[in-house]
Amino acid sequence: MRTWHEIRGFPLAIRLLLVNQLGVNTGFYLLIPYLATHLGDNLGMSAAVVGIVLGVRNLSQQGLFLIGGSAADRLGARGVIIAGCAIRTVGFALFALGDGLPVLLAASVLSGVAGALFNPAVRTYLAQEAGERRAEAFALFNVFATTGALVGPLLGSALLLVDFRASALTAAGIFALLTVAQALVLPARDVPPATGSVTSDWREAVGNRAFLAFALAMVGMFTLENQLYLLLPAGARQATGWDGAAGLVFLVGTVAGIAFQLRITRALKGRGTRGRWIAAGMVLMGLAFVPPMLVAGTDTPPHGALDAILRSLPVLLGALLLHLGVMTAQPFVMELIPAFGRQTLTGTYFGIFYAVSGIAAAVGNAAVGWAMDVAGRGGDAAALLPWACCLAAGLASAAGATWLHRNGTLPRTRPAPVAVAA
Repeated sequence: MRTWHEIRGFPLAIRLLLVNQLGVNTGFYLLIPYLATHLGDNLGMSAAVVGIVLGVRNLSQQGLFLIGGSAADRLGARGVIIAGCAIRTVGFALFALGDGLPVLLAASVLSGVAGALFNPAVRTYLAQEAGERRAEAFALFNVFATTGALVGPLLGSALLLVDFRASALTAAGIFALLTVAQALVLPARDVPPATGSVTSDWREAVGNRAFLAFALAMVGMFTLENQLYLLLPAGARQATGWDGAAGLVFLVGTVAGIAFQLRITRALKGRGTRGRWIAAGMVLMGLAFVPPMLVAGTDTPPHGALDAILRSLPVLLGALLLHLGVMTAQPFVMELIPAFGRQTLTGTYFGIFYAVSGIAAAVGNAAVGWAMDVAGRGGDAAALLPWACCLAAGLASAAGATWLHRNGTLPRTRPAPVAVAA
C-alpha cells in the first residue's frame, strides 16, 4: 500500500513512465530471449548467422546511446521516447513478418536503434520531472522494470505454445500501445535553445573527469546485474537439474523489489551520503556470488524434490543479495548522473553513461562466459572461477565508489526543500 501511495504522489508524467517501463521490459523479454531459438530451430540458421543477427541489435543499441541522449537534450525527451517506441514497434513486427536474413537484420537494427533512443530519453525525462525526489522515482522505476523482466518471459513462453510469430506480434502490439499512450498523455516540455554544437556537448561531458571516473567505477554494477540472465540461471539449473529453476531467480527479484525497493531507498536517503550507499550496494552485489559457491560444480542429479530445493537455496540467496545490492545502489547512481553536469546536458550524460556500461557489460559477460567454459572443463576448484570473478568485480566497484566518495569527487545532491506552514 505504501508503494501504491508513493506512486500516486508523483505527477501523471512519471506514473506513465513507470507503466511505460513495465511495458517496455514485458515486450522486450517476451521476445528477445526466444529469438535465438527461433532463428536456429525454426528458420534453420547457423550459429554464426544467429550471432550476427543478435550482435547487430546489441551493437545498434550500445553504439547509439550517445545519439539518443543528445537528441533528448536538443529535441526534447518526450518526442525521442515516442519515436523510440514507434521504431521498436516496427522492428518487432518485422521479426514476425519476415524470415529472410535482410529483413531480420533490418528488424535487429531498428530494435537496437529504438533502445538507444528511448533508454536515455526516459531517464532524462524522469530525472527532470522528479526534481528532488529523483531517488524515489528511480527506485519505483526499478520495481516496474524488474516486474516486466519477470512477466515478459512468462508471457513469451505461453505465446510460444502458439508460435514465435504470435510472440513477436504481441510484443509489437505492446510497443504500439505505449507509443499511443505517450503521444496522448505525456506532457510536452519546453526545450531550452542549444548554445553550441552537439560535438561541443560531447566534449564537455567526456572532459568531465569526475563523471568518467564514476562511470568506470560503476562498470561492475552492470556486469553483475547482467548475471541475472547468465550465471545465476545457469547455476540454478545445474544445482537442481531443473530448467524451470532459472525462473525462480527472476521471481525472487520481483518479489523483493515490490516489497523492499522503495523502503530501502527512503530509509537510506536521509542517512549518510550517496557515495556510501552506492559502495555498500556494490559490496552486497559482490557478496551475492559467495553462497552459490556452495553448490558450484555439482554434477550429480539431486535425490528427490527435497534435495533439489536444498540445492537451490544458495543460488536463490545469491539472487536475493544481488537484487538487494541493486536496490541499494542503483537509485542513487541514477540520481547522481545528472548532477555531474548542466541540466541541459542530462540526456548526454545518461547517453555516455549507458554507452560505457553497455560496453562494460558486453566485455564482462564475455569474461564470465569464458570462466564458465573453464569451469565446465576443470575440477572443483575451476568451478568456483566464474563466481570468484563476479565477487572481485563487485568489490572492485565498491572500492572505486569509496575512493570517489572520500576524495570529494561525487557531487552533493541538494536537500529537499522544507515545507513552510502558512
